[in-house]
Amino acid sequence: MSRLQTGNLVAHPCPVDLGEAIPATLATVSDASRAQWTIDPDARQAVADAGLLDRVLANIVENALRYQPSEAPVAVTASRVANRVEIRIIDNGPGVAPDHLERIFQPFQQQGDVNSADGVGLGLAVARGLAEAMGGEVAAENTPGGGLTLVIELPAADTWTPPVAKEEA
Repeated sequence: MSRLQTGNLVAHPCPVDLGEAIPATLATVSDASRAQWTIDPDARQAVADAGLLDRVLANIVENALRYQPSEAPVAVTASRVANRVEIRIIDNGPGVAPDHLERIFQPFQQQGDVNSADGVGLGLAVARGLAEAMGGEVAAENTPGGGLTLVIELPAADTWTPPVAKEEA
């Protein structure tokens, strides 16, 4: 968190195959059998730093699993929206009051102090900071019917132009 706050985190974005990245990350979460994923064919390639994307996904999915009703799955979907790829992590837990949707991204926040012994409230703040460091965004919205959906937006790989390396004099 301190590296994010001081601007000392360097991301190395490049095309990433979400068909490989998402299942690889989900296999590492605490209750992997409860995480179900789907990826639209036109949303497989996004621009991200693979290591940072892994941390963003893991933090958000772990959080969703913590608040999801017992044994119910958490859905992870990827779809294309114009020149962006949206990865949605959808739970049907208690949700968040509309006026607190931004507050959950502040460090040391825990919604309703549910399961407060499970962490210190940095996961979503770190996830947002890492996503922004690699040119993406993370936002929260309420899941229709109850729960919370976190949306990771990344540039689509086919719209990205890699930076040109500077020649040394």
